[in-house]
Order: sequence, then structure tokens, then C-alpha cells
Amino acid sequence: MELEPERLKEKWEELLNKIETLLEKRPSDLNAVLFLVGVQELGKGHQFFTKEQKQDLMHIAICKVLSYSGIYELEGLDQDGWPHWKMLQKLPYVNTADQERILKLHVIEYFEKEVFI
Repeated sequence: MELEPERLKEKWEELLNKIETLLEKRPSDLNAVLFLVGVQELGKGHQFFTKEQKQDLMHIAICKVLSYSGIYELEGLDQDGWPHWKMLQKLPYVNTADQERILKLHVIEYFEKEVFI
């Protein structure tokens, strides 16, 4: 999925508005949305997470959304039900702004395909 910068900005704002409507709280940034994706993918509902678990949830989210580009593939779940991903191809080097753009595109795709069906 490719979008012009203005269209990406519009779709990102639309996504944040939808999340705010659902959760009655607006995510502050991309990391907050990735955390929500990680919690969704873990599938254990709202609970207290340690700092390390929060980092793991962000990793789960990044792997999930980048799986749309074939970069990661789900290997399976561990004994505690946490998903583990296998890298299929190296990430291309891109600057920070492009990283954010790519992640936002895939997060929007995730919500369109998996959440707002």
C-alpha cells in the first residue's frame, strides 16, 4: 500500500479518531498504536504489563504489521501464548522518517484488515 504524504496523514488521523472512539482515549503517537496492536495480537486482553513485556508487545506489533510485506512470518506461540516471529528478509535501511511512514502504512492496513472489518 502506498499513499501520498497528505493522504497518509489523513488516513492516520482517521485511524486515531476511530481508536479514540473505541477506547475513549486518543493514542499519543505511533508507539502507543503499536502497543495496542501488540496487545490485540497477544489476545489476552487488558492487563498489567512489565516494561519488558511492553517492549515485547511492541516487537510483536512490528513483526505483525511488517508481515504484510513478507518481512516476518509467524512461527507459533510459546508455552505462555506469546507469538514468535521469524524474519524472512532483512529490513532495508531507511531513515527514521521513512521507517515511521512504512510502519504507519502497515498499521493502517492492519486495522483495515484485522480490526475494522
